[in-house]
Amino acid sequence: MPSAKALRITLIKSPIGYSERHKRTVKALGLHRIRQTVEQPDTLAVRGMVAKVAHLVKVEGKKS
Repeated sequence: MPSAKALRITLIKSPIGYSERHKRTVKALGLHRIRQTVEQPDTLAVRGMVAKVAHLVKVEGKKS
């Protein structure tokens, strides 16, 4: 069951050609394939990771 506040994160661009740090950040978010969507808790750590790879992902806020 997802938490009350979650972020839906979708990988929209391949991290190939970007730095190793960006690739590891995408993997740490749980993303492996383009157009894959994961839900992560809305925490400062997750928001920081998303900010680092904002050019590779699409983020939707979700409140249930």
